[in-house]
Amino acid sequence: QVQLVESGGGLVQAGGSLRLSCAASGRTFSSSAMGWFRQPLGKEREFVATISWNGGSTAYADFVKGRFTISRDNAQNTAYLQMNNLKPEDTAVYYCAARITFVGNVVGTTASQYHYWGQGTQVTVSS
Repeated sequence: QVQLVESGGGLVQAGGSLRLSCAASGRTFSSSAMGWFRQPLGKEREFVATISWNGGSTAYADFVKGRFTISRDNAQNTAYLQMNNLKPEDTAVYYCAARITFVGNVVGTTASQYHYWGQGTQVTVSS
């Protein structure tokens, strides 16, 4: 069992930055690929970024490439999403998710690949 708790969301002006954190409990964090997804109000959940359990592989949605960076600290059981140059269209609830893989470079770009989800943190970007 893995429990995930997101933090770091808030209100920021366009062009600003936020860093989201995802704290995980349970022994399988270091064997899990981690992902960030978001869900704008009234829209479907969409993939944002993912990182393999060993940090060797990452993938990003096209709309965040060059602006967002995913990372992880297995010693701290925490995954991060650094978000720079935020835009109003980045406004959404952001969720972290864990995919149990036990394989070093596996990532996941679809929600159905993930086994555990956090409750989400709101990010609002004002224009």
